[in-house]
Amino acid sequence: MNNNSFLLSAKRICIAAFLSFNTVMYAQRAADVSTISEKTLNSILEKNRTYYTQGKVADYIPELGKMDAGAIAFSVVGKSGKIFNAGDVHKKFTMQSISKIIALMIAVNEKGEADVFNKMGYFGTDRPFNHFSNLETTGKPLNPMMNAGAILTTSLISGEGEKPFLKILDLVRYITKNNTIDYNTSVYESEKSTGHRNRGMFYLMKNNGLISGNEDQLDNYFKQCSIELTAEDLAKIGYFFANQCVRFDGDSAYKNEDLARLIQSQMLIAGMYEFSGEYARTVGLPSKSGVGGGITVSVPGKMGIGVFSPALDRHGNSSAGYHMILDLVKQYDLSLF
Repeated sequence: MNNNSFLLSAKRICIAAFLSFNTVMYAQRAADVSTISEKTLNSILEKNRTYYTQGKVADYIPELGKMDAGAIAFSVVGKSGKIFNAGDVHKKFTMQSISKIIALMIAVNEKGEADVFNKMGYFGTDRPFNHFSNLETTGKPLNPMMNAGAILTTSLISGEGEKPFLKILDLVRYITKNNTIDYNTSVYESEKSTGHRNRGMFYLMKNNGLISGNEDQLDNYFKQCSIELTAEDLAKIGYFFANQCVRFDGDSAYKNEDLARLIQSQMLIAGMYEFSGEYARTVGLPSKSGVGGGITVSVPGKMGIGVFSPALDRHGNSSAGYHMILDLVKQYDLSLF
């Protein structure tokens, strides 16, 4: 064997060994995910429980201010659909902005992505969730995750009266396989009576020709935000979008890889509002928060994560919830990056 042949053979052996090593390492990493248990979640939950003291329960909607600041829950739905829970997993809270990803799915299914995003942007933002942003300049919301874009998204869902809301509620019930889910009428009334800023966005978009209906459409938005569920339900929602819109029990009635990518991309760039950029750096996963204290997380192709703790940080995201997610991501190397 001449020197060139020897070097070529040696190079091939090294490459094969390298690929084999990396395959083994990836397999070990993937296997590690399968070791997640309720003990794991309990350990992470207890470590981060006291972060609620660094936050504040939302009280700009009076009914939300009645939540127990110390309540906390952590849920994971694994690749096989197996569910792991820790903490106050039976505690119900309202979806608030997490409902936006459900409404977006329905609007895109009905109208098509091009039509929906012709009326709003794909952009991220450095502004709070209730900021008017560029409504007064370009006339269009920045994205469907901020309130203005979400109000517009819900208005695009077909149907008169509360039909659009009922479509959102039905889809939440389907994804979670939980037909007992409903909206909290007290929270709805509280949101409606104090939602003047959202009402201003609604009429500004109506003035700009983006919305043609009446305030029934805004009522549907208030109702969708008032849908009550648990951390486990959020984990199932996270799982759904992480797995091409296939339900945790394998039901593939809504399977749509492209739509799942669209939803997750919006979650990644704008799902945590002005904290989204930093969150992408630290957590690196598509996530959507709500001022009710919940966060749903999609680990693409793997699992869904749901957390709940109503005390919010200055960005309007659950303080303890964020830290629980961060610890799980670090422990199992779940970040996309």
